[in-house]
Amino acid sequence: MKSKVFALLDAWKEDYAQTLMRYVEVPSLKAAPLPNAPFGAEVRRMLDMAMEDCRRFGFVTRDFDGYAADATLGDAPEAIAVLAHLDVVPAGDGWDTPPFEAVRKDDLVYGRGTGDDKGPAIAAMYAMRAIREAGVPLKRSIRLILGCDEESGWDDMAYYCAHTEMPETGFSPDASFPLINTEKAMLSLGMSAPLSPEGLQVLEMYTGERMNVIPGECVCVVSGGAETVDGVRAFSQETGMDYKAELTDKGVRITATGIPGHSAYPAGRRNAIGMMLVLLRRLGVQGPLAALADLYGMESNGASLGIAYSDEVSGALTCNMGILHLENGRVYATLDNRVPITADLDQMEKTLREKLSGFTIEHLKKTAPHHVPADSELVTCLLGAYHDNTGLPAVPEYTGGGTYAKVLKQGVAFGAYFPDDPDLAHQANEYVNLNKMILAAKIYADALMRLCAE
Repeated sequence: MKSKVFALLDAWKEDYAQTLMRYVEVPSLKAAPLPNAPFGAEVRRMLDMAMEDCRRFGFVTRDFDGYAADATLGDAPEAIAVLAHLDVVPAGDGWDTPPFEAVRKDDLVYGRGTGDDKGPAIAAMYAMRAIREAGVPLKRSIRLILGCDEESGWDDMAYYCAHTEMPETGFSPDASFPLINTEKAMLSLGMSAPLSPEGLQVLEMYTGERMNVIPGECVCVVSGGAETVDGVRAFSQETGMDYKAELTDKGVRITATGIPGHSAYPAGRRNAIGMMLVLLRRLGVQGPLAALADLYGMESNGASLGIAYSDEVSGALTCNMGILHLENGRVYATLDNRVPITADLDQMEKTLREKLSGFTIEHLKKTAPHHVPADSELVTCLLGAYHDNTGLPAVPEYTGGGTYAKVLKQGVAFGAYFPDDPDLAHQANEYVNLNKMILAAKIYADALMRLCAE
């Protein structure tokens, strides 16, 4: 059965590629709600497209009012869940190809969502298709759950869980191999404060659209003249960081260029908002922007905020400022903290409120950590499938990222990035390798057969 399943997946490589390219060309960004489309028209279109494919592959589908949908293979009452998402983050800057026009270069497909998470979602879908067409008898059903709000507030999963019973066990193909059985807690907040009339005046700034993205560019307009331009250039030379300044009819336009990425993985990245804050502090800004430069600045570990923490199970805390806007005389900013599983979230919230006492906390959300024992049936079956099909070491890992695995009692993140793949989630020039996606589909099929086949 396994060889038959794998042969089908090999034969479907080009079909997989065409499906992925169709999906990438739907800009499934969260937008204003519409009837039966709570996350906007394009997300609704993406969900309809995926459900049509699932029906074409012979699965039984259900639509949960546009919040999410599922596709089931088999009729056994106990089901193994595969949770993926069809929404994407904004394209951002720095692309060499149109982000929502899938571009194929040999076995590479470029476009927003190729790796996070449309490519892996389709890999799981094709794994299920191969199991069905190979005639594999099942003792457990396989339920593919496709969400539409993973990159924002997870309202999709809340709605889904409120309207049907969620399986207890499964995986999310929305991270990396070999397997992630530990996910950090999260503490995110939005805050605001009035701009100071003293010091350097910042006239315009609007950077970032999602708190879970490390912004690669930050632009602002400040008061001043040639001396301010000279000050920016001097600071750039002193620090070696990439700043540009030019005089305009509105003031001095400053651009800070960093290295974008996912907020959970700041190593090797450079937050352009942090760059701008420390520059503005040097130029004489006061008030909340100066405070943010002191409390956040170029740090990604929360040290100046008093929340730096690490443990042996899940590593160190990461802290990201993904949004910094000026609106109606106020500064608005967000912090996205990925917190080690042994930390005290309540105490951390207290510390943050004390450190940020000059700000109004507009919203704050805490999410508990998640852990599945390494010796569970789920983890051992999945790691076995990965190792047997790659020959690579198979040891569970932790992440600061958050996946749908958290909504399952026994849920883990399982691929589809391989250990030697570049980290392109939420970044420009996102792409996947078709050969690796077919390998991921084989690993998913093998794992699902180990868990579900008679």
